[in-house]
Amino acid sequence: MKYKNLCLSVLLVASSIVGWAQNKNIQTYTLDKPYVVEKIQAPKGKKIKNVILMIGDGMSLMDVYSGWVCNRGHLWLENAQYTGLSATYCYNKLITDSGAGGTALATGHKTLYHAVGVDPQGKPLKSLIDLAKAKGKDAGIAVTCRLWDATPADFCCHNIDRDKEQEIVADYVNSSVDYVFGGGAQYFTDRKDGRNIFNELKAKGYHISTSWDDLAGWKNSKVFCVPYAVDTPLPDERGDLLARASMKGINLMNQNKKGFFMMVEGSQLDDYGHSNELDLLMKELHDFDRTVGEVMKWAAKDGQTLVIVTADHETGGLTLHGGDINTGRIEAKFASTEHTGVMVPIYAFGPGSEQFTGFLDNTDIFWKIKKLLKM
Repeated sequence: MKYKNLCLSVLLVASSIVGWAQNKNIQTYTLDKPYVVEKIQAPKGKKIKNVILMIGDGMSLMDVYSGWVCNRGHLWLENAQYTGLSATYCYNKLITDSGAGGTALATGHKTLYHAVGVDPQGKPLKSLIDLAKAKGKDAGIAVTCRLWDATPADFCCHNIDRDKEQEIVADYVNSSVDYVFGGGAQYFTDRKDGRNIFNELKAKGYHISTSWDDLAGWKNSKVFCVPYAVDTPLPDERGDLLARASMKGINLMNQNKKGFFMMVEGSQLDDYGHSNELDLLMKELHDFDRTVGEVMKWAAKDGQTLVIVTADHETGGLTLHGGDINTGRIEAKFASTEHTGVMVPIYAFGPGSEQFTGFLDNTDIFWKIKKLLKM
């Protein structure tokens, strides 16, 4: 009898230890003030003049679903007419990074881990920015990271190594991009080679803006707005800056009667996946979703704009363990501090959106955009 009791006690202690181990890394987050989401009437026409590609860096389906629960079962993303899944592996690794993952979206080609805008041999690739400009369209980007970070570099620059940060910044001088908003002013001026990249961009006809107020008053699309030394501020500190910067670029580039291509990135999702900070991840997700809402509302009124929302890869391996949709509370846990191999979602809205369904490779997104814009 004593032996049985001892075994039972051991089992109970072991069970408690396992339960503690399973739950010790669970984080909770509650969105205290949910935001209103409206139903957007999709345009009925088929003509596509503009494409806006929106990238949640490191954004997974679980990130989206967790954000959906926090906002009481509503996201602007729900207005997408069609959805799909994207495989994100790169040329030489199953688990990609933003360099190779973003290059696949920007150029339609798989490349080496850590490469930006080049093929596996280091040869520069033409991006959607380049193709739009060759078609006579405007092209722009708006991001919440530094401009030498991988995703914006994938669309505007070329380097075999994303860590060559000052080289990447210098390559913006060679880009045909019109509208640029992001952080990273530090390496435009404080450089080992003594160059002032802002002055070189001015010589090419760009307006250099170092504040939102200056950008807000600007009237044409040929502008670099870089108000921050490195990344933009945290979500709580910057407010709706990404939405404002995106809409400013859209309105400026829409002056081109031939249309435009734009890439918008919710960049810091990746950062908070790496650092396993659930609260900041959800705040960045909701900021990105509200930006999606503003873009979709504009696209619905325009009638000739395709909006595609996806991710370059997943970061952090978030899993949802519990919560309450009525109070906006979630209980979640991260499986990693790195990127994972999870397929990422695709959401599409507007004319041509039916092309972005099913099981796609990340490179397919480029080729479909290229075909739809007849570039």
